[in-house]
Amino acid sequence: MSPVTTLLLLVFAALAFATLIVRRMKRNRPVEELGNRIRSWWIMAALFFGLVLLGKGGAVALFAVVSYLAVKEYFTMIPIRRVDRRIIFWAYLSILPQYGWAYAGWYEMFIIWIPVYTFLLLPFRQVLTGETKGFVESTGKVQWGLMLFVFSISHLAFLATLPPAEGAGNVGGVETLLYLVVLTELNDIYQYLFGKRFGKRKIVPKVSPNKTVEGFLGALTATTATALALTFLTPFTLPEALMAGMLIASAGFVGDVVVSMIKRDVGIKDSGTLIPGHGGILDRIDSLTYTAPLFFHYLYYLHY
Repeated sequence: MSPVTTLLLLVFAALAFATLIVRRMKRNRPVEELGNRIRSWWIMAALFFGLVLLGKGGAVALFAVVSYLAVKEYFTMIPIRRVDRRIIFWAYLSILPQYGWAYAGWYEMFIIWIPVYTFLLLPFRQVLTGETKGFVESTGKVQWGLMLFVFSISHLAFLATLPPAEGAGNVGGVETLLYLVVLTELNDIYQYLFGKRFGKRKIVPKVSPNKTVEGFLGALTATTATALALTFLTPFTLPEALMAGMLIASAGFVGDVVVSMIKRDVGIKDSGTLIPGHGGILDRIDSLTYTAPLFFHYLYYLHY
């Protein structure tokens, strides 16, 4: 049985078990909300695995759409001026080359397109509007959104294009992409479960009141253990997988609270209503904004 097939069976068996448990629980509003979450997980898992297993084209297309939806939600949340719509149009256009470099596997352009070229070109486009008031604030908002929701997330697409690492057999980019995404999402679930059961000491109460020390430490332990169990999806040795699990758990927590900080700043709880039971697309990919680039470069440094 291939590593991907094994993972598929594990994921859908877990979803089936969760569905069965929820159906046996007493009907009330919290359970209905949990049911909505699990139904959404079925759809997201089927869509994710289906497109990723089509090959690098499917993965790149999937994450390009995710970046577009994420940036759109972000620009909908934050206050913008009418004149900012011109630079936002060019920000949307910058998504296409970024994912084009990922599809082509052109690492040098992929890694500098948004941090260098887009960073320099978009402010000049702002200059051409002639509106000086609010220039620094509006340009900073656009640049920061592109870095977080396009540049960071696009590392998932580039990861899917990587060939098998030397000495890793048939384990390549697709397998490590699945490893990263599954661990990141499990880390969110572990944080919720451990926080609910054992959480007492809050970490950042003004930003995310539900985040606790116990939830973080429990998730750190469980995510690291899962990372070791799923090493067959990667070229990692056990010590490398141990570090990968700790990296994903820690970075996932930071990504979650950073996006929560944005929502607190603009006074909203969820970024949207696109995903029933979860909220918006940002509510689902917040942890990935940090885990994707950090894990990618950890893997790239060690094995490519």
